[in-house]
Amino acid sequence: MRSVLRLAEEALREVAGRDVVIKVNFVSAHVELCATPVGAVRALLEALSRHRAKAVLIAESPSGGSLREALRNYGYYALREEFDVEFFDLAEDDYEVFEIWDRSLERRVRVRVSRTMLESEYLVSIVRPKTHDSVVVTLTVKNVAVGAILPPDRGLIHQGPKAINLSIAYIAAHMIPKLAVVDGYVGMEGNGPVSGDPRPMGLAVAGTDAVAVDSTTALLMGFDPCSVGYLYYLWRWGYGCMALNEVTIEGLTDWRRHVVRFRPHSTYARQLAWRLSSEEYEKALRGLELPRRA
Repeated sequence: MRSVLRLAEEALREVAGRDVVIKVNFVSAHVELCATPVGAVRALLEALSRHRAKAVLIAESPSGGSLREALRNYGYYALREEFDVEFFDLAEDDYEVFEIWDRSLERRVRVRVSRTMLESEYLVSIVRPKTHDSVVVTLTVKNVAVGAILPPDRGLIHQGPKAINLSIAYIAAHMIPKLAVVDGYVGMEGNGPVSGDPRPMGLAVAGTDAVAVDSTTALLMGFDPCSVGYLYYLWRWGYGCMALNEVTIEGLTDWRRHVVRFRPHSTYARQLAWRLSSEEYEKALRGLELPRRA
């Protein structure tokens, strides 16, 4: 992880004097394989400290269990003894209301989204790569988009493959991470994001284009990034790149040699039914305003 962060030194210079929010990923407070490894966050904090970030907040709210349990179980409290860092439970945050799609794509569902995440000066998403039960893979983009929804409303995003991919992309467009980091030394395959099996990859990926980072990681996991609906929409809307021939990858001479094919979730075939017809797409996005791209 330290090696890949050294490749991102130019991006990390931007944190000087700025408040940083690190969005980790704890789906459950009790399954370590589903969580962002504490060692990866330690390496990130070392890098942020070198570049003199003003204040650093580690933010999360697990869907299963409490943040306090997760921090204890995964060894995160030790970080507060080593670094000037605070922990923040997103379940206690102020919020803005977003309207996302229901299963029919004809009605909207209202969800509360963390204001801390939306207003972050410098947002970092750091995750372990995992297969997913609804959207093929869960990586840095999904971590911020779904993790920013307050826990009582989080289940409302599960409205079938067409709606969930649109909704993730729409929320993510409002909070694209400034830095995306994937600790892929050991990922999760099979029935992720909680009940899967360990899958060693032996590498990490980081960059300032979260869509490119996630697309690259998906390829390294053996998946076509174009099969991941929310990444496709963000690329289509101009929020990042998903074509490897347009991405500069430092540190890998031939990425194909590093592909580790993850076993997909048992519902993988159903998850691929997210694509909309032209008529459905135009109708779903009619009147929708996307935020200006940074």
